[in-house]
Amino acid sequence: MDSKKTFLWGASTAPHQIEGNNINSDWWVLEGQMPGMERSGDAVDSYHRFEEDMRLLADAGLNAYRFGVEWARIEPVPGEFSRAELAHYRRMIDTARGLGLTPVVTLHHFTNPHWFTEEGGWLGERAVDRFTRYVETVTGILGDVPWIVTMNEPNMLAMMMTIQRQMQSRPADDWQSPTVDNDTRPTLPAPDPAIGGVLVKAHHAAREIVRANTDAAVGWTVANRAFAARPGAEEKLRELEYIWEDLYLDAAQGDDFVGVQSYSSQWVGPDGIEPHPPHPDNTLVGTAYRPDALAMAVRHTWDVTGGIPILVTENGIATGDDTRRIAYTQEALRHLFTAADDGIDVRGYLHWSALDNFEWGHWEPTFGLIAVDRETFERHPKPSLAWLGDVARRGRP
Repeated sequence: MDSKKTFLWGASTAPHQIEGNNINSDWWVLEGQMPGMERSGDAVDSYHRFEEDMRLLADAGLNAYRFGVEWARIEPVPGEFSRAELAHYRRMIDTARGLGLTPVVTLHHFTNPHWFTEEGGWLGERAVDRFTRYVETVTGILGDVPWIVTMNEPNMLAMMMTIQRQMQSRPADDWQSPTVDNDTRPTLPAPDPAIGGVLVKAHHAAREIVRANTDAAVGWTVANRAFAARPGAEEKLRELEYIWEDLYLDAAQGDDFVGVQSYSSQWVGPDGIEPHPPHPDNTLVGTAYRPDALAMAVRHTWDVTGGIPILVTENGIATGDDTRRIAYTQEALRHLFTAADDGIDVRGYLHWSALDNFEWGHWEPTFGLIAVDRETFERHPKPSLAWLGDVARRGRP
């Protein structure tokens, strides 16, 4: 498999966050209903500008691009699949390959068709069957894709579904973006393990379809919060790690790889997760500046999974200061390669994000290697893109 030949250096995106006008998705509907939530709208129009975006990554020296296919576009109504949309995503794959970028394709990145959510979503009676029918269809265009992610951050998806249920019971509350985590916001609820169990079933079913229909390495990605225990809180740490992460890492047994997604670290005390205290170094989403968290996440994932190969599918920082982005990424990579030197099988590093984009309900946090003028959609590569490309050419930070 290609997955074993070349270390992947690249960047990641999600379709709803960059494409624009994803009108058949549940998130599009939610944006029009939820107080305090900004709309994705045209997003950054990458649906039409994907070749330009990919070319910027390739010209900088990167060799991989992680992007998603959007279920809500491919199956806008139950059982009706769009040949035009399948052809669109196939063009994206061919474009990436033509530019020398290894495509890493995500089948589900938080969003669902609106009709699926109306049926009950992931807790509906037909949820897994609906998802596997979609996977069966979409894998028809993915036969030569070397890396396929079945689902993005199922632990965070379960948490977001928990938030949405809470919001439905308190409709006057403003939206709480899952990307914001600081001491001024309500504590993010733990993901419901019952939802997690359904997502595990969906992942395992999708994995078998991917293996039957493609030659890809298949896995899913897990958000790792790099928890650390205060003295006396070790038992609480283990309890929270299972609910937040290890349930999903255990489900990766039998996968070809597991995607690690890490941004910061968080302390766990005897009473639970401690909020990030205010600090001048905190990021635009309120999290602590912790580039060392990536190696913590990779080591934890390696230990829990018993040595499944690791692909870093997201790591980055919400900041308006690109010099901080470079400093953060440089230190994160230094820690990552120390872990690799210790024997952890790391297959690649995909930065979040390729573009400044829609961050699930708001636009303020900027994670991108490329800035975008949202009026003209003109792309403005940041120094961090050239810097990461230079690292990729050297093969090491």
